[in-house]
Amino acid sequence: MNYVVLDLEWNQAADSADERSRMLTFEIIEIGAVKLNSRMEVIGRFHELIRPQVYEQMHRITERLIHIHMSQLSECRTFREVADDFLRWCGGEKKEPYLFGTWGPMDLTELQRNMRFFGMDPLSEGPLRFYDIQKLFSIAYEDGKSRRSLEYAVDYLGLEKEKQFHRAQGDAAYAAKVLQHIKDPAALQRVSFDTYQLPRDHKSEVHVVFDSYAKYISRPFPDKEELMADREVLSTRCYLCHRNLRRKIRWFTPNGKHYYSVSYCDKHGFMKGKIRVRKAEDDRVYAVKTTKFISPEEAQQVMRKKERAGEIRRERRRHHS
Repeated sequence: MNYVVLDLEWNQAADSADERSRMLTFEIIEIGAVKLNSRMEVIGRFHELIRPQVYEQMHRITERLIHIHMSQLSECRTFREVADDFLRWCGGEKKEPYLFGTWGPMDLTELQRNMRFFGMDPLSEGPLRFYDIQKLFSIAYEDGKSRRSLEYAVDYLGLEKEKQFHRAQGDAAYAAKVLQHIKDPAALQRVSFDTYQLPRDHKSEVHVVFDSYAKYISRPFPDKEELMADREVLSTRCYLCHRNLRRKIRWFTPNGKHYYSVSYCDKHGFMKGKIRVRKAEDDRVYAVKTTKFISPEEAQQVMRKKERAGEIRRERRRHHS
């Protein structure tokens, strides 16, 4: 398995009222990537600027950040030409399997939005596995929750600053070096999933178990009501012994977007469930559910959160009555 560490730079409408932003919010103008082999050794590099086809002016913030002027792009190839060559380069002549790596979760989503806009086939038929190197850095070196800048990680690891930040070529090189320094097997197990393409049906939904929790990604549903009525979405199976568990705290929501529950396994103890309701590209909704085992004290904290959510609902009803 090879790893393609990718970074993109993009432009956007200079005016927020520009109607074109509804069609394509961010237009990619630069692709940079570093290819690593299974031993995390550099075996290739890719870099190319792209001629814009949607926005003729550079957004002032983009230009100030990345120092690219429109005059530099006028003789470049189009996105489709560059992206076709890039994707062929990713697999190489032997079409070897590879896993994308990016700093944060945005680049793969924007790559696929641009691909769809310019009439290209999708990267996958469902959620795409990738390394979010920003998250892996946090798991390996910090608390697993903080999300640092790429320059912070470079400074933390004492890496030499040879290239400009906020350019695709340099940022891809720096992100690849950070990935090379992550040796913790538990961190490297934590693949992420880009959900631009969702599971097509119940059979292709994502179920994955990590070292300390399990994740489920549902197919899309027409609305939240239908989503939250689905048995698989609401199920609370133990991801270790695969038994259906009785819920000690039924699913509840403090905000309409996140739902929580606590179940109990005789063998493994209290299991917390969390459902995030997210909007798909076509305005349907889908669920990302995580389940993990927690202490009795943490279970009590969830109960207090439910009680507080109930108090807030009652206060609102009194206010509107």
